[in-house]
Amino acid sequence: SERRTISDALRLSEERFRRLYEAAPIGIVISRGHTLLDINPALVKMLGLADQAEACGRSSQDFVAPARRADVLEKATRRANGEPAPGEYESVGLRKDGTEFPVHLVLAEMMLSDGPAAVGFLTDITDRRRAEDELARHVEELRRSNAELQQFAYVASHDLQEPLRNISAFAQLLGRRYKGRLDHDADEFIHYMVEGAERMQSLIDDLLAYSRVGTHGRPFEPTDLEQVLAAVEGNFRTLVSETGAVLTHDRLPVVSADFSQMTQLFQNLIGNAMKFHGKDAPRVHVGVRSTGGVHEIRVIDNGIGIGAEHFARIFVIFQRLHGPSEYPGTGIGLAICKRIVERHGGRIWVESGPGKGATFRFTLPEAVG
Repeated sequence: SERRTISDALRLSEERFRRLYEAAPIGIVISRGHTLLDINPALVKMLGLADQAEACGRSSQDFVAPARRADVLEKATRRANGEPAPGEYESVGLRKDGTEFPVHLVLAEMMLSDGPAAVGFLTDITDRRRAEDELARHVEELRRSNAELQQFAYVASHDLQEPLRNISAFAQLLGRRYKGRLDHDADEFIHYMVEGAERMQSLIDDLLAYSRVGTHGRPFEPTDLEQVLAAVEGNFRTLVSETGAVLTHDRLPVVSADFSQMTQLFQNLIGNAMKFHGKDAPRVHVGVRSTGGVHEIRVIDNGIGIGAEHFARIFVIFQRLHGPSEYPGTGIGLAICKRIVERHGGRIWVESGPGKGATFRFTLPEAVG
């Protein structure tokens, strides 16, 4: 009775294994040495065979692409000799019709009634490789396109500088020499001409700065953000005096960064905090929180705030929430901040609400060594 119970349990177990083996969606092969003992229906289909019998007794090398046979044989020999060998790797399979296909293989050992054997689990990764190749192609196209756009922006902006200076200079000369000597409309038109040339000059300067973030950056080195902030505070000394702004900060860390771009980053963020203030004098605090080798820097202000619907838009080049008559600027500053932070391997975001001030947060890696 006990033997019958054990026999029934063994038969049931074997039946379950066979059903799983036959229904498995991935290819399964059982081999000893280089000889195939059995393959499941999924592998029969993968190799383009008529049935399982067509593979049994043949060498596993028959189903490996000729260019990869030496590599597969070397791995198998190392495993057979008990040497360290990968139990999982990618290779190239060979179908009955001679076509090759990429395959992912996982190997394991198993014990059969007549001795040890190897079992392999194979997955046709043609679709995955095709998707990876397509992604790599798109990434390369995007990289090339970005490089071309950056070069175009630099060249176009650089070449526009000289004629624009001439326009601005002669417009100002015209305004000084003939102001009050022509009619009121002429004075107004000259004023608009000068104002437009100045705005265009600012736009070109900012566009040049934007294009240079990725192409003219300096190598990263240990950078003390205390020194960066001191330089920025010096640049804003007159504006702070005029507006009554109060700047405070935590003890800032040393990070791995480009000092010049860090100065530009802090100058843009603190400058915006002082520009977009309400009735009260600007108050700006630079805070920091450090965890796991990453520093999160916060620039907190008491300004007019930003609606949540604009959080993503403000980091896009040329996007402005206010007209130039309300707040001057070109709409490139925060786009430059985003590029600088991303070049340093971090990210930047904002938390705010209308009339509630804004907190700009960005992450930077700590200095190594």
